Amino acid sequence: MRILGLVTVSVFLLFGIQSASAAELDVKLNAKTPSVTVQTPDGPVEIMRNQDTEATIHPTYAKTSRKCPPFCIQPMEVAPGVTTVGEMELLAFAEKGGKLIDGRTIEWHLEGTIPGAINMPYTEMASRLDEIGCEKKADGSWDCANAEDVLLFCNGPWCGQSPMAIKAMLREGYPPEKIMYYRGGMQVWHSLGLTVVEGSM
Repeated sequence: MRILGLVTVSVFLLFGIQSASAAELDVKLNAKTPSVTVQTPDGPVEIMRNQDTEATIHPTYAKTSRKCPPFCIQPMEVAPGVTTVGEMELLAFAEKGGKLIDGRTIEWHLEGTIPGAINMPYTEMASRLDEIGCEKKADGSWDCANAEDVLLFCNGPWCGQSPMAIKAMLREGYPPEKIMYYRGGMQVWHSLGLTVVEGSM
């Protein structure tokens, strides 16, 4: 895993290696929370905002218009019973060790993702529910009585990858109350200057 972006790496080195207190950050997550540390398979990662107040959004996420379909604006409520969340709710979930799922295809995931996220592409979701607490029954259906709480995201308000993953989960019997949806996705994550790491296979 590596943290992406020269500025982000510089900030990480400046504030990580020199052991500066997160309270000393000029650009905090909010008035009460300077940063959040999440556990990843490669060790803890501090999620903070970019400290360069002249920074701009990554060009991949700066484009405002994409052909629809497939890049159509997603509704705030992806499905009844599924809770849509913002960045602070995502960070609280991740800080407690909740399962973040990057529902994008592997190419997008490898380019950069939210620290701690695992990749379960929307195209594979219905066949991988055993990784999040469901059990395959003899008739091929899923028993999701022990489903985990999960939070899915993709590229942002114009991306249908995590909504399609969520709909596949619901179709297979995953309880909607166990699913959260971060609609802002990587576009809003980048626009807020939040830490992005290289995805892993």
